[in-house]
Amino acid sequence: MNSVGRLIVVVLFEGVDLLDVTGPPEVFSLARRETEDAAGYEVVLAAGSMDPVTTAAGVRVLPDATFEDLSARRIDTLIVPGAVEIDGPSRVRALTDPVVVEWVRRLAARTRRVTSVCVGAHVLAAAGLLDGKRATTHWSTARQLAYEHPAVEVDADPIFIREGDVWTGAGISSCLDLSLALVADDLGEEVALRVARQLVMYLKRPSGQSQFSVPLEQVSTTRRVEDLRHHIMRNLATPLTVADLAAHAHVSDRQLTRIFKTELGTTPYAYVESARVEAARQQLESTDATLERVASACGFGTVDTLVRAFRRRLDTTPTEYRRRFRTGARAGAQAVQHGPTGPGPVHRCQRLPAASPP
Repeated sequence: MNSVGRLIVVVLFEGVDLLDVTGPPEVFSLARRETEDAAGYEVVLAAGSMDPVTTAAGVRVLPDATFEDLSARRIDTLIVPGAVEIDGPSRVRALTDPVVVEWVRRLAARTRRVTSVCVGAHVLAAAGLLDGKRATTHWSTARQLAYEHPAVEVDADPIFIREGDVWTGAGISSCLDLSLALVADDLGEEVALRVARQLVMYLKRPSGQSQFSVPLEQVSTTRRVEDLRHHIMRNLATPLTVADLAAHAHVSDRQLTRIFKTELGTTPYAYVESARVEAARQQLESTDATLERVASACGFGTVDTLVRAFRRRLDTTPTEYRRRFRTGARAGAQAVQHGPTGPGPVHRCQRLPAASPP
């Protein structure tokens, strides 16, 4: 295999998340090792100056080059991590530095493939690189991204999204999933599989896999909606129609629909289905229950309804989901038989459309 030069540039700036910076280079380094350097990856950490950069974790990182140094070079992949601040009681906000945004815009013009990790999507959006595109980011800043950049179609559900030559990743640990997908795109699934084995992680969590669970969504601002959410989770096996939920909340059907749209950014039907899918996922991961029993316990009624909901929400089937993400003693036995490429932790997230200010 002939060596092919691939310059990978990771953007550095003060307060950047450390794993966003260190995770992708580790994947590319292992790809070089697995191909005896034929992958041709050259990873460069770039910042505004050669001064040490202090990450959010307090660890200082030394840049390899400045943005100016790279302004005349052809870049294969530009990786843009993110930074956040805690604004008020546990409220997370993504930060963007106008100087960094401008450099990202300039460097992207000389780059074959642009990617963001976690809240780095906010930098790409500020640079105008996500306009008209579907993109993801960490679930905690998805509403902010949608509000500040209405030209971006924000989907907080997948762990990563590819739109042509622009890739966006979700949670911090998903930088490894995204990087493996980039390696697979460059060198094929076989090389990516070898790298995944070295990382002791699942080769390819489907890009549509969600970030976190329904109960961990943004907390509502009203007791009424919080009570409704808990009522839904406790009574998934019951019908839970709009009329049922409206009666429980002592409001009209129309008012209930308006409350869900305003508070949770979705409809009562869609929320209930998401909650049922979440409960079914947990049963498929941790129990041996038949699909019939899972469908009944989670309120789907029939296996066909369960399958349709999984295809609609997760782009997979319950059987395939269980095969990939089964946990517990049985999964452990399979890992012993087949090596350390079984499923890693599942990070789940319901889509959070943002129609109001963060």
